[in-house]
Parts: sequence; structure tokens; C-alpha cells
Amino acid sequence: MTSDRLIEITNPDDPRIAEFRDIRERDLTGRENRFIAEGTVVLRLLAEAHAAGGEFIAEKVLLLQNRVAGLADIIAGLPPEVPVHVATSEVLDGIVGFHLHRGVLALGRRKTESELSAFLDRLPQQALVLVGCGISNHDNMGSMFRNAAVFGADAVLLDESCCDPLYRKALRVSVGSVLTMPYCRQSSDVHLLAALADRGFAIWSLSPRGEADIRDVPPSDRMALVVGTEGDGLPQNILSAFGSVRIPQAPGLDSLNVATASGIALFEMASRIKRI
Repeated sequence: MTSDRLIEITNPDDPRIAEFRDIRERDLTGRENRFIAEGTVVLRLLAEAHAAGGEFIAEKVLLLQNRVAGLADIIAGLPPEVPVHVATSEVLDGIVGFHLHRGVLALGRRKTESELSAFLDRLPQQALVLVGCGISNHDNMGSMFRNAAVFGADAVLLDESCCDPLYRKALRVSVGSVLTMPYCRQSSDVHLLAALADRGFAIWSLSPRGEADIRDVPPSDRMALVVGTEGDGLPQNILSAFGSVRIPQAPGLDSLNVATASGIALFEMASRIKRI
């Protein structure tokens, strides 16, 4: 890697890296589909997505100077038009507003988002999908994407009340799975599930009050696991309209964290259809 590829930043107020400034206070999610990617693994997946001509592209990179050598292969894989900025630890901390020990940031952009019907019509005939309704916690969102990827799901569907999975923390917790797992975030929960039902999906809503044991769910070509937010969980109209399942647990706490619960339930479903 030649040194002329690197752009040294010596002033935290340099306008060339304005998008990275104070990232805790102002995340870029929701601004023309741009987002902040953090960490080596996420940067690598973003670079691979860009190179493959997928829906995500890298627009610029900001690195701690002493991380450059170890990231040479990733930097080399980025198109030459993607600027790579470098800074000392002091300058980098001044830019982002806190100590960034990972020292790896990128500005990415999602090029397009498919309309719901078109997205669903592209799903394979044999499909497993995870559906989130009202998921507002970014850690849970990231963990759900990681679970979906680990257990071989084909897509993640989110209703319009869910937080954006491209939020920096959600993306980091997902270990970049948000960039590799097809997903769609739009429409109401009822409309989203009705669209899945119209396409032949067996829909199973997860709740401590579920009627069936998750271990007894029969396999089918198209399966959808629906999870809700912690606390209130899924609304009764959804639990009543579709098959409901529970994860048996010892007496005591009333429910599992949605990230943990979605992982257990996806494992069971994926096992039924021989995904794992």
C-alpha cells in the first residue's frame, strides 16, 4: 500500500472527516441511508460488499495511524475513489468525542431499499425468516441479526416501529451481519405478517404465553419466527392470529431477553428444516 493512498488528518475540525465528528451524539442513520461502521470485522464486510457491487458501499474511512499496517489488505480492496484518512489517537479521539480504542471507522451508504412486496417475492421457496416488531434496543437488534446469520435464516423483516439496524451500535453488535443478511424495514406489523401469510409462510409468534412448546413446531417449507420488544412483547392480536410458541423455562423470571430467545427459537426452527 502506497503512502499516497493515506490522507493525514491533524485537526479534529477538518471538514473532510465531518461525518465522523461526535458520533455518539449524532448517528448518521436515517440521513440519506448513510451510517457509521466501526471495527475491523465490520469494515472488512463493508469493503467486501462494496467490491461485490451489493447494496452497501463505503464512502470514506478513518483509521488510527497505528492500525493501518494491519488493515493493509482491507484498504487495498477498497476502490481508489474511497478516501482513507488517518489520525493520531489524540486527534481521532477529538474527532469522535471519546476514546475510540478500536481505531477503525468508515462511512457507509445503503444504495437502495426494496419495496416490501418485491423483497418478499425474492425469497426462496424454502425460506426461514426472522420478524421483529417494535424492537427499539440497538443491542437486541444487532444480536437478532447475528442470530439470523448464524442459524441460516434467509432474511430479517422489521416493522416500521423498529429501530434502524444500521445504527452504529446495532451494526457493531451484529458483527457486520446487518451488511450480509437481507433485510427490509417498513410497514406495520399486521401488514407485514399478512404479506408473509399470503406467500405461504407458517408464522410462529414467540411469547412466554405461547400455546405450543418451541420444540414441537412442525417443519414447513416457509417458516417465520416473530419476536416482539421486551416488556410488552407481542400484542394479543398477533398472538391470536398466528401460531404462538414458548420456550420452556424454570419458574422465576417471566421471560428471556429477546436476543437470547430469538437465538434459541431460531436454532430449533433451523434444526427442523436441516439448516444446521
